[in-house]
Amino acid sequence: MFAYIVRRIALIPLTLFGIITLNFVIAQIAPGGPVEIMLAHLQGIDTSAGSQLSGGNADRVSGGGGNSKYRGAQGLDPELIERIEKQFGFDKPAPERYVMMIKNYLTFDLGESYYKSERVTALIIDKLPVSISIGLWSTLIIYLVSIPLGISKAVRDGSGFDVATSYVIFIGYAVPAFLFAIFLIVIFAGGSYFSWFPLRGLTSDNWEELSALGKVKDYFWHLVLPVTAMTIGGFASLTMLTKNSFLEEINKQYVLTARAKGLSQRRVLYGHVFRNAMLLVIAGFPAALIEILFTSSVLIEVIFSLDGLGLLGFESTTNRDYPVIFGTLYIFSLVGLTLNLVSDLAYHVVDPRIDFEAQA
Repeated sequence: MFAYIVRRIALIPLTLFGIITLNFVIAQIAPGGPVEIMLAHLQGIDTSAGSQLSGGNADRVSGGGGNSKYRGAQGLDPELIERIEKQFGFDKPAPERYVMMIKNYLTFDLGESYYKSERVTALIIDKLPVSISIGLWSTLIIYLVSIPLGISKAVRDGSGFDVATSYVIFIGYAVPAFLFAIFLIVIFAGGSYFSWFPLRGLTSDNWEELSALGKVKDYFWHLVLPVTAMTIGGFASLTMLTKNSFLEEINKQYVLTARAKGLSQRRVLYGHVFRNAMLLVIAGFPAALIEILFTSSVLIEVIFSLDGLGLLGFESTTNRDYPVIFGTLYIFSLVGLTLNLVSDLAYHVVDPRIDFEAQA
């Protein structure tokens, strides 16, 4: 197993290199960029909602003559264009910028945001607690609800309880988390009916003035709606995965043998079936956590105005803030690859019979 872990760790830098390279090439091909956006502002063109300055916008910015490579630079002072290019680092050719970026990433120097005048590392550290708060609580609640519910559905397969809970699960499948978030806002956050929960942020404006207990209550009060929205979408798939895993194990020969020996249903279920059935569920925890932290939370953070990694990624993509885009991509990819390795190790811990090294 040790040799397998070493091989997997050795593959992480190569995979990161491939991910960063591919996305760097795509960014160079894609229309628009920070220089174009700055030129559009200088020309008085609206670049809100992530305008890429392509097509109609770029044509509208174009003015008189000039030989600039930027269509939006027509009619502007060439020295001003040079200063803007130097400000964003675009005075160097793409291969040179790429090599410099890779060298910096080897030392975890992720650069500085174009617009926030802060180091990308500092921005990620600043936003991380918000995303961790939402992700960890959502994941914890999803697992605490889904595993017991899935086991109960498997044990009572075909019963009224199984059918009734299946309707709830189908609703969870069908309704996207962001749509359910909007529903919660309309009903419970002053949209049209009740004003029980706050609409924005993770803390109130007077949070610093509250007592220790008051701060804890205020924090969880703000978490209720976003965590509920994320939990609805997540518990459905995990519940069905748990149920199907248990049903598959319950019908196997070793379970029939255990029952024939006179073991109680509880002993059979939790002494024999549980470990095998939970392989997929437990081993999939790292991947589920990554998905909730870095994928599912994006729209939830935007809807509830939560200043986390999801909102940071959305804003940086809209503004073509490449250091933030590539910096967060680098960190997310590194964490994701590491947790994939942890997922494989979890398989081996739960069931030592699984040996990836022997299979390789």
